[in-house]
Amino acid sequence: MSQSAKSTRTTQTSDVPETAAGGRAAAQRLKMRRELATAAMELFATKGYEATTVDEIAAAAGVARRTFFRHFRSKEEAIFPDHDDTLVRAEAVLNAAPPHEHPLDTVCRGIKEVMRMYAGSPAVSVARYRLTREVPTLREAEIASVARYERLFTRYLLGHFDEHEHQVGNDDPLLAEVAASAVVTAHNHVLRRWLRADGQGDVEAQLDHAFAIVRKTFGAGIGAGRTQVAGGPEQNGAGAAVSTRSEGEVLVAVARTDAPLHEVMRAIEQALKK
Repeated sequence: MSQSAKSTRTTQTSDVPETAAGGRAAAQRLKMRRELATAAMELFATKGYEATTVDEIAAAAGVARRTFFRHFRSKEEAIFPDHDDTLVRAEAVLNAAPPHEHPLDTVCRGIKEVMRMYAGSPAVSVARYRLTREVPTLREAEIASVARYERLFTRYLLGHFDEHEHQVGNDDPLLAEVAASAVVTAHNHVLRRWLRADGQGDVEAQLDHAFAIVRKTFGAGIGAGRTQVAGGPEQNGAGAAVSTRSEGEVLVAVARTDAPLHEVMRAIEQALKK
């Protein structure tokens, strides 16, 4: 066997254990975080949040105090063990989005990762919801977690539109930020309704319905301004996804082959209204 072949084989076989070990370590970390969260919720429910100490949570989970602080910075964080990992998964959805997918649709798919986190353990999610309603500190921690998702989705949407190019007729940056808030609000509304129903019902179908309303309300507006700026290059077809012009009683529409159908139809509808 040649030296290069030996080297290749050595590299290939050494990569596998490292990857497997990394996966096992991540799984063990999440398992421990969930065990600590379960212990914390049980103690909060029986002793009360204020009366429960970190030492008691660690003892109930069968670990040392220092182990607790390797996973959580405070006891209120302990009842949200999955948010960090879910945020990573949601961001991965955004990063892997197909190039022609409407960014609002991508965001809706991304936030579904959050709903799946809750729906994966209905009993735990319902218990946590009740607890956060009773303890203001936990409620504040939950709000902070939601804000992280909203910032992620807002950055993603704004990344498709240059905020510094805002001009008359182009409200994309404003719509992007409002739409991100609307997606998060729709998600939270459906989630709260599902939790108040003790985790019963097809929550994903309810979420799809809510997202359809958001897309209908905000999605049609994002991108529309780029075909409407008077005297801009879009009306001359330069760089625009869709451009329209009237020639007497004839409407001429020019669209890139990769332009989404909804943008083509919207541009035509708006031109006909003039």
